Amino acid sequence: MELDWDQFTNSFLLLLVLLNPFIMSIYLLDLVKQVELRVFTQLIVRAFLISLVVFLLFAWLGERVFDNVFQVRFLAFMIFGGITFLIIGVRLILGVGPPVSTMNPQSREVAGAIAMPFIVGPGTISACVIAGSRVGAPGASLAIVLAMVVAAGSMILLKAIHDWVQTRHEQYVERYVEIAGRLTALFTGSFAVDMILKGLERWLQLP
Repeated sequence: MELDWDQFTNSFLLLLVLLNPFIMSIYLLDLVKQVELRVFTQLIVRAFLISLVVFLLFAWLGERVFDNVFQVRFLAFMIFGGITFLIIGVRLILGVGPPVSTMNPQSREVAGAIAMPFIVGPGTISACVIAGSRVGAPGASLAIVLAMVVAAGSMILLKAIHDWVQTRHEQYVERYVEIAGRLTALFTGSFAVDMILKGLERWLQLP
């Protein structure tokens, strides 16, 4: 089967946007500040490898995972995931969704804690299922791998930039955190509403 490059590009970009390293760096800000670059790189690589296995599973099996394993419809997952995202977005707008500060860098489970829920979530899982339906399992797998490599590499680069800037212009780092936090709230809320609407649209189209 010939690969539809337009759909492939759309799938790649959708997952990359959802894996937005700028947004993730806000959630993991304390971890960015606490550990050195080498340790941070190891944690991010492990977290993304864990997430990759999950994403490939959903891309290959698609909606069958929900129908046959979880015994729920994919549309219900999309709508519930959208509601969850919407609550997070509202909390961020109101200033009650601070970056995570309870993560222990020395814990063996820290990579899994980064993978879920910061990488593996309703939005990214839905994007992988949709990618599998658009371009097939092989094409979706390639799009997922490329998006995750770019996202992980960007996070490591942001960590390196943070370490360099933090020692010279700490006030700019704080300003970046404030602005990025507000942008995160707008994006999260908007994507949440879009997920809910797409779920409802597909539900209304059912016979």
